[in-house]
Amino acid sequence: MFTALQTMLNSAAVSFDLPILDWIQEHLQCTFLDKTMPIVTLFGDGGVFWIGIAVLLLFFAKYRKTGFSMGMALVLGLVVCNITLKPLVARIRPYDFQLQEFGREISLLISAQHDFSFPSGHTIASFEACTVLLLHDKRMGIPATVLAILIAFSRLYLYVHYPTDVLAGAVCGALCGWAALSLLRRGEAVLARRRAAKT
Repeated sequence: MFTALQTMLNSAAVSFDLPILDWIQEHLQCTFLDKTMPIVTLFGDGGVFWIGIAVLLLFFAKYRKTGFSMGMALVLGLVVCNITLKPLVARIRPYDFQLQEFGREISLLISAQHDFSFPSGHTIASFEACTVLLLHDKRMGIPATVLAILIAFSRLYLYVHYPTDVLAGAVCGALCGWAALSLLRRGEAVLARRRAAKT
């Protein structure tokens, strides 16, 4: 199954992904984005920023469930993305693909990444967090979603992910966020029924 997925992704890299990345480089690259995108992408590094937000929310009774849901979503995404999909799909980075297949060396604005490409870990963590926040409180969720989109775009601008990596990360992240929230609500419902049965 994963061999077929690798073949499909390699085909998509040539026909879909690389043309988009090259278009971004040709039409959107500028000094301002060259300076800001490496900073924006730091907000997705290791999910640390989102973990910090989740921990911070735990200190406020009103947002404790939100923080716990974010934590659950981030753990779920870690299992799905970093532990399962990345090593099984084993997709090389777009700059490595360019060099391997076409002999073209891409000049990067950040350090080369040392793990596999599919899906985008930065994107999945960001969309897990913003989905939970959006479903709990739009006042927090909307700016978080804007940041998540910017982080996802930064991965394309910096040429460290294919568009299909980012799309898969966004979908997986949203699903993980929704799943974590659903699991928490089901758990609360089970506890409520047990408490009601005891009284």
